[in-house]
Amino acid sequence: MRLAVAGCCHGELDKIYETLALAERRGPGRIDILLCCGDFQAVRNEADLRCMAVPPKYRHMQTFYRYYSGEKKAPVLTIFIGGNHEASNHLQELPYGGWVAPNIYYLGLAGVVKYRGVRIGGISGIFKSHDYRKGHFECPPYNAATIRSIYHVRNIEVYKLKQTMDKGQSTKATKFLALDKCLPHRDFLQVIEVEHDPSAPDSLEYDAEWLTVLRATDDLINVTERLWNMPENNGLHTRWDYSATKEAINEVLERLNHDLKVPNNFSITAACYDPSKPQTQMQLVHRINPQTTEFCAQLGITDINVRLQKAKEDQHLCGDYEGLDDVEGNDSGEDPSEYNTDTSALSSINPDEIMLDEEEEYDDSIVSAHSDVNTPSVEPSSDQASDFSASFSDIRILPSSMTVSSDDTSGSPVCKEGNSGDPVEVGDGKDLTTVPLKRLSDEHEPEQRKKIKRRNQAIYAAVDDNDTA
Repeated sequence: MRLAVAGCCHGELDKIYETLALAERRGPGRIDILLCCGDFQAVRNEADLRCMAVPPKYRHMQTFYRYYSGEKKAPVLTIFIGGNHEASNHLQELPYGGWVAPNIYYLGLAGVVKYRGVRIGGISGIFKSHDYRKGHFECPPYNAATIRSIYHVRNIEVYKLKQTMDKGQSTKATKFLALDKCLPHRDFLQVIEVEHDPSAPDSLEYDAEWLTVLRATDDLINVTERLWNMPENNGLHTRWDYSATKEAINEVLERLNHDLKVPNNFSITAACYDPSKPQTQMQLVHRINPQTTEFCAQLGITDINVRLQKAKEDQHLCGDYEGLDDVEGNDSGEDPSEYNTDTSALSSINPDEIMLDEEEEYDDSIVSAHSDVNTPSVEPSSDQASDFSASFSDIRILPSSMTVSSDDTSGSPVCKEGNSGDPVEVGDGKDLTTVPLKRLSDEHEPEQRKKIKRRNQAIYAAVDDNDTA
């Protein structure tokens, strides 16, 4: 079986399919399936475009909407995962995966499917430690914080995939190169040969083990911002192994009448972009997708979006949490319900993006990105604090001229109200007056110091010599 793998698509489906046609003409035969590894950008309309956490200059409709409307059809079965440049409101409709257009399938937050006997699994998003242990609490309309946290990987998705790992079985993994963007003279596509089951049907199928794990872990779904850990064998949980048993798999097969074929049940759920009638003020709606409704009913699991909407109606989640996000990200005091979801005011730097080539900017501009959305500085959490301390672990001994005073640190044992000349003892009985507390210099510093433009400036700020005792 010939399998094509594409890097970041960025909505350039026409160009990718044209390249596939060229590869077929030059190669030994047709390409059976295309895998897209993130940044797919399934943008249907202007509202979807506003839900992409990208600088305004990169907000282009591209060509996906033509496949969504039915004007065009993907010439090859296409399966993709989400990245950090997505129409997040569209993909959120399909947390367990589904068709975003005829012949184009999204794997969901995490998912496993089969095609011609080949098992295909993946997880969407990017990793950010501060959101990893949260639930899927975000829902449209997004604010300046949730428009980015929505695509951050959560521990429950990783936990589910780990339950499907073959135990004691030999598994062949397909390897391919790290691929570039779909740009001229870039390596953005690779075609490889993979072994398959000739007797397997030529259609996309669910993976029975994955469906069984989804049923088993349904009670672990979290739609709050609360941090939590997955069950483990540490004596605190009655169950920590959610891997599929033969009995559980048979139960799932019975629910599906032993038919694992993914139904071709794509339906249009939002208005499609019309170049002749642009709608820049299109309303953003949190939708329930009929594909997800059908899937959850058949499998007997929870639709995450239904639970989110119920929590929103009860004012336990979206209203409260988005209000908290707005307080942190916007000190204008406006009502969260009136928050403008048009993120065109965001900085041209996305802190979640690794900038390459022409997109590179200076580090200092990343700091200004927060000021553009009026985000005040926030003290690091305990987890972040440990990471911060670790970043300075390489500093062992400083020269005497670089010794920093103890009152420049938050945990200083020296009382600020005491006289600087009085000896102060610490736990080991040492007299702190015998240790140089201030940064020493042989020369007097000028009255007006040039500002040091660097992060954590307080750590490096010198203290006037006149303050030393």
